[in-house]
Amino acid sequence: MEQIDTLINARWVIPVEPEGTALDRHAVAIDRGRIVDILPWEAAAQRFQPETLLERRSHAVLPGLINAHTHAAMNLLRGLADDLPLMTWLQEHIWPAEQQHVGPEFIQDGVEAACAELIAGGVTTFNDMYFFPEVAARVTSQAGLRYSAGMIVIDFPSAYAQDADEYLRKGLAMRDAWRADPLVTTVFAPHAPYTVADDKLKHIAVLAEELEARVHMHIHETAFEVQQSLEQTGKRPLSRLAEAGLVTPSLMAVHMTQLDDDEIALMADSNASVVHCPESNLKLASGFCPVQRLLDAGVNVALGTDGAASNNDLDMFGEMRTAALLAKGVTGDAAALPAERVLAMATINGARALGMDRDTGSLLPGKFADLIAVDLSSLETRPVYHPISQLVYAAGRHHVTDTWVAGRRLYAEGALTTLNRDEILEKLGRWQDRLMTNA
Repeated sequence: MEQIDTLINARWVIPVEPEGTALDRHAVAIDRGRIVDILPWEAAAQRFQPETLLERRSHAVLPGLINAHTHAAMNLLRGLADDLPLMTWLQEHIWPAEQQHVGPEFIQDGVEAACAELIAGGVTTFNDMYFFPEVAARVTSQAGLRYSAGMIVIDFPSAYAQDADEYLRKGLAMRDAWRADPLVTTVFAPHAPYTVADDKLKHIAVLAEELEARVHMHIHETAFEVQQSLEQTGKRPLSRLAEAGLVTPSLMAVHMTQLDDDEIALMADSNASVVHCPESNLKLASGFCPVQRLLDAGVNVALGTDGAASNNDLDMFGEMRTAALLAKGVTGDAAALPAERVLAMATINGARALGMDRDTGSLLPGKFADLIAVDLSSLETRPVYHPISQLVYAAGRHHVTDTWVAGRRLYAEGALTTLNRDEILEKLGRWQDRLMTNA
């Protein structure tokens, strides 16, 4: 018999590719961090001799979720300034708090808390945009999560850098320093069209092409942003970015709540990706991303939570459900954004946006064993007629029992294995006291 590291017998295996597939009474065989095979229980028992055998016979096993847009360290700002419009929230509350508190310790503790929340919620990869990404890289690598580090660029000074050139220098140095880590990748992360000048945007476009790197950016988040751009430049933001050479297959355009038909066609023709953040957009009253129209046009649409300061969580199960329901309400079509499509947005579409789809985002032999087990035996998830629908419309992150990245179990039967929950909670309490004192 073939010796392997781990064999997971699941009630359902949902590989995501092909979309809508749910394999009944199947097993996932894992060795050296990668998926060896997916096959029926009986065939697996005859073929494999695992070092670890896990019975998950009431569970769905599926790819780990990919949170395609976060500001992880902002977990420390969760609930600091709620029920406010975006620019008031940013200019009068978040940016002043960041100027006063953000530094390596803030990043260390905030990202650690975010990693714990993500792992427990079934997320195996997250794409981040924030200051001190080298600190976040150290934390996430130790935690065992797959981390796409945004090399942030903004024209404003911060504790991290004084101008756009310094942000770029530090980001590129971080990219070089973490090049060899298998869990850490880097993307350019200019904050937004209204916070980065045209000459810097053009420079980033050149660098992204030379380095074959993705570009992760807030774009068309609000009607005010678009109107302000028209008043100041005579152009809509996406048009400015296209002229700068940034609307390419490498672009990850976050939010995109304000789009006309020509802009949707531009995104489709350029093979760029959109990252939909439904709950943050709803909470900040930013508008509705036209997800179904984008998908119908052939645009790759991924899913993200945004930061916990504007959501107020990193719950990708919640985002899936909200995205599906919102699409139906916006279009007036109950068939819009069905469960299998929104699950793809939270997995393989995120991997495609990040350029990771050869290695993660679906359960196929040869890919990394980035996967989760979700218990569907509870009162609120039974009976199970269609497991994929049940994952999107009935299950939640509290039903996740196990999380693996590259075959390493980071969450085992509801317990973190690489992070100390009690220590994190203690740090969160200290930050609460500090932020409340200085509020």
